[in-house]
Amino acid sequence: MAKMSSDTIWELAAAEVRSQESGAGEGDGGETVCERSVFLMGSKTGGKTSILLRCLERDEPPKPTLALEYTFGRRAKGHNTPKDIAHLWELGGGTSLSDLVQIPITPNSIRSLSVVLVLDLSKPNALWGTMEKLLTAVQAHVEKVFSEAQKSKPGGKRQKAAHPAARVLPKDYPDRELISPFPVPLLIIGSKYDLFQDFDSDKKKVIRKTLRFLAHFYAASLIFTSIKSESLMSKTKSFFSHLAFGLDRGKTVSCDSGKPLIIPVGSDSFSQIGAPPSTDIDITSLHAKNPKDLWKKVYERVFPSESHIEQRELKDPAKDPQYSEPQIDAMRAQKDQELEQYKRNAAKSWKELQLET
Repeated sequence: MAKMSSDTIWELAAAEVRSQESGAGEGDGGETVCERSVFLMGSKTGGKTSILLRCLERDEPPKPTLALEYTFGRRAKGHNTPKDIAHLWELGGGTSLSDLVQIPITPNSIRSLSVVLVLDLSKPNALWGTMEKLLTAVQAHVEKVFSEAQKSKPGGKRQKAAHPAARVLPKDYPDRELISPFPVPLLIIGSKYDLFQDFDSDKKKVIRKTLRFLAHFYAASLIFTSIKSESLMSKTKSFFSHLAFGLDRGKTVSCDSGKPLIIPVGSDSFSQIGAPPSTDIDITSLHAKNPKDLWKKVYERVFPSESHIEQRELKDPAKDPQYSEPQIDAMRAQKDQELEQYKRNAAKSWKELQLET
């Protein structure tokens, strides 16, 4: 029972899947089942669920993600062989529920964990803030879990072990000394490319170059996609299947300004990306602390960051429209009115009591 009380419902569900798969694989010549974890997060209403369903070839309508949702995918290596498993987590609410990143990032999952960051290209003003908050939250927890795992190694001594970043940073990676690789494999997906195409060419240039810089800086892959394009979704599925099942992601590379970006990790460089697009901005006046900060300042001059007031309000899921329930919301509104009336009556009674004394 102690085991049950310490595990989360998601961990128990994942354990059940592992148990079923290991049982099904008995007698199959001793072949082991490979398990990986993929954590999807990103812009609110950015199309994460739709992209996931298409990558899993599930023909079902997407539903709003409730906080953090778990599912899994399976893929057979060959005939009469056990299927590899991909544990798939999806974080809803944009940045408002970033505290939940700790659930899928555990000592058991960290060695096989990948992150998919979906950024809505049609909402550029929220793009940098969404990226920064979510990646910072994930990176901090990955480092924390890895550090704790190192300290808990048997023998009471801290032993050296390969850091997860070694999995995404080849020895010949371009600009190796100038980047800050994300601690686990990272795929950045620019969604709603069909809407992005209607933007002014100068604005599209800023978004494209900025995302190329960020992807290269974090040693990540980058792809622009749209659920309305079978071709782009097919390429997106290849990138996803590479993370989830270790399949070949293909060799396509596209950096052309008139086409959607498709840039596998290690295929870009700062020399190819060039300087921040600062046509009307004097870069020397921005007082940036480092290259990333410079790109942020240039980007936010073109696309000022949205107010964080709405994000603070959405900390309470009851105020989030995507979780609306008319009957429950009506009842809550009535109770809120009753509470306000009680507070006014209580305050009035207290004032009268003070006057009498």
